[in-house]
Amino acid sequence: MVWIVKLVSVGAAGEEHSTEVMQIARPGDLTDLASLGLTLAEGKQLLAGVQQDIVASQARVHALRRPACRGCGDVCRVKDYRQHAMATLFGQVTVRLPRLCCASCGITETGLAWPRHIRSTPELDRLRAQLSALMPYRAAAEVLAQMLPVDAGADPETLRRHTFKVAERLPMPATAKPATPAAAIVVTLDSTFIRSCEEGERHLEVRIGNVETTTGGRQVFGAVAKTDTDPAALIRRGLDAVGRTKGTVLTAFTDGCPGLRRILLDAGVAERPILDWFHVAMRLQHLTQIAGALASDDPERAVAKAVIVEEVERLRWRLWHGKAKDAKLSLNRIRAVMHHFRGEPGGRKALAPSRKLWTALQALDRYLVGQSDRLVNYGARHRAGLRVGTALTEGTANFLVNRRMAKSQQMRWSRRGADRLLQVRCAVYNGTLGTGFGQRFYPANDALPVAAAA
Repeated sequence: MVWIVKLVSVGAAGEEHSTEVMQIARPGDLTDLASLGLTLAEGKQLLAGVQQDIVASQARVHALRRPACRGCGDVCRVKDYRQHAMATLFGQVTVRLPRLCCASCGITETGLAWPRHIRSTPELDRLRAQLSALMPYRAAAEVLAQMLPVDAGADPETLRRHTFKVAERLPMPATAKPATPAAAIVVTLDSTFIRSCEEGERHLEVRIGNVETTTGGRQVFGAVAKTDTDPAALIRRGLDAVGRTKGTVLTAFTDGCPGLRRILLDAGVAERPILDWFHVAMRLQHLTQIAGALASDDPERAVAKAVIVEEVERLRWRLWHGKAKDAKLSLNRIRAVMHHFRGEPGGRKALAPSRKLWTALQALDRYLVGQSDRLVNYGARHRAGLRVGTALTEGTANFLVNRRMAKSQQMRWSRRGADRLLQVRCAVYNGTLGTGFGQRFYPANDALPVAAAA
């Protein structure tokens, strides 16, 4: 059997014009599963044919227009025609566009207000940028070539350049404010690192974070350090996007870095940020692991090890319940029994556990002294269903930066390239890039269940 696909255009006056697009030959039965319906190649050919005919019809109608001259106002006439190649989502098309000339004053008009040096449609540019943000440039080019009849601009370097152009145009549109203002907003800010190809640098610092409300509104942001992207401006835009007003209560979480604190101040978050529990818990977990590895080969060391393990757990309890001033008691009790581990042998390539524990205790002591004014009662906040740290931001660093730019991606980044790609990734996950493709955030703020709070 043979099917003939025709495209019929209906004009304003009701006139019809049909064009044969493609013939499809298939068996009349279902004995062969491979002949069921259209193949991918036929589907791509059909889309490309329909696109060519629609564009040609639009060009014919456009050529009938006779605009007025911008100089004298007289009607322009056709001077000649020029071929204009344009890459679209369904194949490259050639548009036959007229050049118009005024017979009175000689001014040449194009009759078309396309920007100069544009060779692709905005939809194709956005899709290339979105795929490039979610996967390596070469893989994005292969996906486009496999699934769509895109036969122009599918080179990985072309995708990279178009992604940068889309990223540079992102800050231009104004952010739409939500209909309902937010009563409380939580801002979390953290840093991560990616490999650098810049001379004299091994890694680039990336500042990332979240802006979220209790009702589920959420925006992510990110910027590479020492670029022209201002993270404070990104935070302000995120706050406006989720509904910040003058009466909104802002709560910020950081790891205590002074640089991140300055960014929050520039963004208008005047309240002192809370030291997130995640970073405190990681340091305490390190202490627990070292204490468990201490030697207990004689009775005195066994008793001392039991004391140290108990005091580390007590230290965790005190910090969790906001008793930071009592943390010194646990640290002093651990130091008081450390002399039992003098002369503890270490491995061939590692220090003795007692030396590691002593170093970790000193580092924790300095950390708590420097961040004492940012410690809160984390237990009370957790029981109230409030956030106690930047664990959400740690997850954001994983899906926003590491999956595309660090983990299992053995590549190095320039500062500008990493920042531009990061802006597109944020727009994709926030759902603001324009085509609706990508991940959206839903109202799931992992509030503490009532049973767990009890």
